[in-house]
Amino acid sequence: MKKFYIILSSLILSACVYTLCAKNLRGKNSFNTIGVTIPTAPPGTPVAVNGRLHVGGRYLKNEQGDNAMLRGQSYGWSNFWPQFWNEDVVNWMATDFKVDVLRAAMGAEFSGGYVKGNRAAQVKLVKTVVNAAIKNGIYIIIDFHAHDIHTAEAKEFFTEMAKTYAGYPNIIYELYNEPDHETWDDVKAYSIEIIKTIRKYDAHNIILVGNPKWDQSIKAVAKSPITGFDNIMYTVHFYAASHGKWLRDDCTYALNKGIPVFVSECNGTEATGSGRIDYKEWQAWFNFLEKNQISWVNWSIADKRNELCSIVQPGASAKGGWPVSQLTETGAYVRARLRSYRTR
Repeated sequence: MKKFYIILSSLILSACVYTLCAKNLRGKNSFNTIGVTIPTAPPGTPVAVNGRLHVGGRYLKNEQGDNAMLRGQSYGWSNFWPQFWNEDVVNWMATDFKVDVLRAAMGAEFSGGYVKGNRAAQVKLVKTVVNAAIKNGIYIIIDFHAHDIHTAEAKEFFTEMAKTYAGYPNIIYELYNEPDHETWDDVKAYSIEIIKTIRKYDAHNIILVGNPKWDQSIKAVAKSPITGFDNIMYTVHFYAASHGKWLRDDCTYALNKGIPVFVSECNGTEATGSGRIDYKEWQAWFNFLEKNQISWVNWSIADKRNELCSIVQPGASAKGGWPVSQLTETGAYVRARLRSYRTR
């Protein structure tokens, strides 16, 4: 019996030492996984300030347990605008636009995309951007950018991403850009499969789950959310000139049900990405997001001709460093707004 108590005391002491060490590591924003040492984020950067994120109730929270709100910018499809997927642009977005988060919208579909067989090239672009985000101490959403379900390909992709980046506090996974005509049951079943895949290797980082009708069926999610997993949030996408109070009301319904919402794509234009900019409705959205502490990411780093939601003019430098004259109307507007929230 005495030997039993000695062993028990030893185990308790070991657990206490481990807990204290873990707290010290978290305080320094240094995280370890098997065989990997996670570098400390540069002082004053979003990751240095907030550390590892988690979900508490309907809120995104930082390592200290305070509500956290990320604001940032999405890349355009990697297979259409690969020229911007480099470290220089990430550096510019972090230091000039002052983003908290970037979204790496890896093109899964269409010509040159991951599903079409161009996997090595797409993964290389993603890792280039993710590694640069880590160096800059900002958060990065790894987005399987698709409109249809591709379970086998998504499992392969997220297995590689989770194996590579498990333990890095910068990482957020987005399973499915915008389901279009699938049902919530379809998307839910797919998402559970991919969540299980990621959680084999990364037990903690935030996972974003999409929903039907281009991420606007958030009420369906609220009525039947995914259960059994931690640190799951659900995406909503809006384009202010097309999606107004009705979608904010649906978000409110979900929030009141305890559903954590993350706006992983938005802009002030019509849903086409062009048409017109509705600044009044866009401001109403920003007011709503701030009031409810919902993170948001603007769309997109691209130079598509005659597209209002692209943030740079056609022919803008592929290395960043853009003067205001090379930004589009929405690009200049979003840059000014992002800079107003945070000063490095």
